Amino acid sequence: MAYDGLWRPIPVKLVTVTEIYAHRGLHVVERENTIGAFLAAKAAGVYGVELDVRRTADGELVVHHDPTIDGLVIANTLRRELPAYVPTLVEVLDVSAGLHVNVEIKNIQHSSEPTYDPTGGFARQVVQTLDDVNWGDSVIISCFDLATCAFVRSFDTDIPIAVLVWDLDLRSVMTQAHVLELNAVNPYFSTVTSEIMEIARDLVLDVNPWTVNDPLDIKAMAELGVRGIITDDPVGAMAVVG
Repeated sequence: MAYDGLWRPIPVKLVTVTEIYAHRGLHVVERENTIGAFLAAKAAGVYGVELDVRRTADGELVVHHDPTIDGLVIANTLRRELPAYVPTLVEVLDVSAGLHVNVEIKNIQHSSEPTYDPTGGFARQVVQTLDDVNWGDSVIISCFDLATCAFVRSFDTDIPIAVLVWDLDLRSVMTQAHVLELNAVNPYFSTVTSEIMEIARDLVLDVNPWTVNDPLDIKAMAELGVRGIITDDPVGAMAVVG
């Protein structure tokens, strides 16, 4: 309880702040994962942005969601051969100063991905780049691949890491994330329940669901107490959660 000026007890409502991340930038007004999209998200006042990082054949870290562009496999293509609108990770970080950035490493053994790095070299380069530009305190690294998450943790004991979850048993992944000393799970939003939130609290894991676009779903996630919401409609989400 707290007291007003007349010393009458009044109730205090505890408020859980839910952080809003613009999924691939504000791509309703700009091409996703471009400098314009991230600048637009920043101008809209979001807490953070989510982006996808890949590595080119000549070792450049670039920001793009799909593994190919115009038929070119990014991992097998030189940086200079990619379209000019594809930014580097460092370029995006430069324009995202003041925001929190969810850096998703696109590295997973899946039929949709033509290449996979099992060595940890890709993950190490991402961690090193973030360290070089002093972004370690303002990012969370995420990946669908637990092995990649484990590599990141082995390279940096402090940087926040989240495992992305889509078609696996969320409870099992959460246990593995706890064992690997990760900080969060980023599951598809429809799998997040009050039970999942209880497990997350027990395992000391944040929950950042994706991609939450409907206002009713956004409200439901916020009421469950998720740490962050990754959304295609960050402006609408901010209005919902205040």
